[in-house]
Amino acid sequence: MVRLQGRKAVADRSLRHSVSVAGVVMDDLGRALLVQRRDNGHWEPPGGVLELEESVPDGLRREVLEETGLTVEPVGLTGVYKNMTRGIVALVFRCRVLGGVLSSNAEVKAFHWATRQEVTAMLDEAYAVRVLDAMDVEGASVQVRHHDGVRLLPEPPVEGPGKRVR
Repeated sequence: MVRLQGRKAVADRSLRHSVSVAGVVMDDLGRALLVQRRDNGHWEPPGGVLELEESVPDGLRREVLEETGLTVEPVGLTGVYKNMTRGIVALVFRCRVLGGVLSSNAEVKAFHWATRQEVTAMLDEAYAVRVLDAMDVEGASVQVRHHDGVRLLPEPPVEGPGKRVR
């Protein structure tokens, strides 16, 4: 929310959104790279929060490199996901590897090249759908989804000419 202070608009810092990026890195067998976080043991695609001064592609490359040791190139945006509980908007990209070697670090303790079935079994629904959407990207449109941090939420009604939201 923005409020006016004199003639200057000032953002209410308590209502800020956070923007994160994740890279779904695919191998030649159609498997997606997952990282296991050291802090909570959860499996997810590599990624993290964008810095204020960096572009989305640069932030994606930085986060994937920091967490995996791989240099990647984003192939395309596959989904936009909003955590309605925490106000985090995640942009997920399908990526291809340009170089590097997988190496664990302070944030990541393990890697796994996962099939669709493994993604569904290993990740919470809110994270699994991001990877599955990227795996299904061939010819598909970008997905926009909402979740509570664990589960997907029903899609809100669409507003438009002649339509009313109840």
